[in-house]
Amino acid sequence: MDINRQYMQRCLDLAQQGAGSVSPNPMVGAVIVHNHCIIGEGYTSPYGGPHAEVNAVRAVLQKYGDQAGELWGESTFYVSLEPCAHFGKTPPCADMIASLKPKKVFVACLDPFAQVNGKGIGILKDAGIDVEVGLLEKEAMWVNRRFFTRIGQHRPYVILKWAQSADGFIGQADRQVGISNAASLQLVHRWRAEEDAILVGTKTALIDNPRLTVRYWKGANPRRVLIDRDLVVPPDAKIFDDQAETIVFNAKKTDWQGHIKHIELENYGLYLPQTVLYQLYLMDVQSIIIEGGAATLQMFIDAGLWDEARVFQAEKTLHMGIAAPRLNGHVLEKRLISSDLLTIFVK
Repeated sequence: MDINRQYMQRCLDLAQQGAGSVSPNPMVGAVIVHNHCIIGEGYTSPYGGPHAEVNAVRAVLQKYGDQAGELWGESTFYVSLEPCAHFGKTPPCADMIASLKPKKVFVACLDPFAQVNGKGIGILKDAGIDVEVGLLEKEAMWVNRRFFTRIGQHRPYVILKWAQSADGFIGQADRQVGISNAASLQLVHRWRAEEDAILVGTKTALIDNPRLTVRYWKGANPRRVLIDRDLVVPPDAKIFDDQAETIVFNAKKTDWQGHIKHIELENYGLYLPQTVLYQLYLMDVQSIIIEGGAATLQMFIDAGLWDEARVFQAEKTLHMGIAAPRLNGHVLEKRLISSDLLTIFVK
């Protein structure tokens, strides 16, 4: 890997430090290089805080103080996403970089957001800065696949997740069955901390009585989403505790009491997955994990509304029960999580 690619890869590695905290903003990393040495780097702060480029510049100022002014013009900036060109929670990063006049800026990919798309690059070029776009572009777009999906498709990025037995069952009809091992459970809690929301259907809420929170990993609890047409899940179910906001899509009522929000859907059942995802998009939900049950998972699969599936296969057998969802996708990765085989699919 040539040196420029190495610096951009560092940007991508930094960007992912913001997983679970920057949404609905993208995850961005920035690196500033002077004479083949990294003098500052940063990634986007939690939503509402400074962007990656600002944090990288601040790192240089903190380290070099008054000498920093002598370094900018001889430095090269690397950024994993086009610097913003509009006033939002923070001022435009493109204006800040332009004012520093580095000798060159490498940008991995353009920002598809309408108020930025190409405008940040334009600001830099108008300032006389040499700009190169496209370094590790594919890798950068994968890091921000949630952001790109929300902007481009007006819905959250959808991650399906389930565990199945060695003989292909996801559970049993009338009782909770543990399938995956403790290491896999901890990994699932890490995933929850990285996404905006997590969704289950009525049967899962009734039989498994899940909390859908982060307990075996450090991070914020995702929003909990329940599809419960007739509001049959009792109010003392764990999904309604005060550990996180719970959104209930139903056919009965619209009501907001504390951390619980009921949303009545007209023509319930008609384009249900599409409607649920669009409502969540309007709530700035950028990504969601769908954890079950089998019918709920299959509903999103059949509608073609999924982007990634994470499937654990355990060693244990159930011999009978609820069949695992049927999925056609491309295998992205396979790896062992202790005794469980994790397969990650993409469309």
